[in-house]
Amino acid sequence: MERGSIPPVIAKRVIPCLDVHGGQVTRGVQFGKAEAGELRNVGDPVALALRYNEQGADEMVFFDITATAHGRSTMVDVIERAADQCFMPLTVGGGIKSVEDMYTMLRAGADKISINSSALANPDLIRAGAEKYGSQCIVVSIDAKRVGPDRWEVFSHGGRKSTGRDAAAWAVEAVALGAGEIVLNSIDADGTKAGFDLVITRRISESVGVPVVASGGAGSLAHMAEVLLEGRADAVLAASIFHFGQHTVGDVKQFLASKNIPVRL
Repeated sequence: MERGSIPPVIAKRVIPCLDVHGGQVTRGVQFGKAEAGELRNVGDPVALALRYNEQGADEMVFFDITATAHGRSTMVDVIERAADQCFMPLTVGGGIKSVEDMYTMLRAGADKISINSSALANPDLIRAGAEKYGSQCIVVSIDAKRVGPDRWEVFSHGGRKSTGRDAAAWAVEAVALGAGEIVLNSIDADGTKAGFDLVITRRISESVGVPVVASGGAGSLAHMAEVLLEGRADAVLAASIFHFGQHTVGDVKQFLASKNIPVRL
């Protein structure tokens, strides 16, 4: 960039998230509800992906919450069909434990790979994936829970197991290892529709030099604007607000644009 030139404005992204269980999109209220039998069946993942593609979603995230051998083959089929029909980048996560697993999903049509518990168990997986496929392909998802007045810890295994790691410190480490993006999910806010955790979102956004996607708590259009402005997030990820027809992706973008937040309309 030439001296004195104005830096380009980077559009904020709106990203629907699909939790896939047994080939269908499901949605629970909060972490751990899958085991309690409290998942609602939302519909076919490819049909939903097409709907959000038509609404102007910037990206789509698929999480395989089955994470079994059978579930993996089902997810490969989902990604292949979605990639064949949608024109937005696709991110896939859930049960990806090796560079070979990453390759399976990238070959199926994914653009990015999201890793969480596997990265915590083996941080070198981040480096290996980034070296093999590029940092732009490697997303580290962080499930963070507030455990004290000013401390958020990272939890693994779907938010059930504390790692004792500080959330912001882990984000910094993950980026140093090669992660090209961080998805920060608030365990406390997830599924509540009560708003994002602005404090930890801002802390991590200001600590790393890669995009941070805010997840967990979207209940209104104002919540999304709030986390992009006050939380300094680069993108918002949501599920229920879209799946159950409360708002479309277009609604979100129009609202953000009205608040002078740059988006791709």
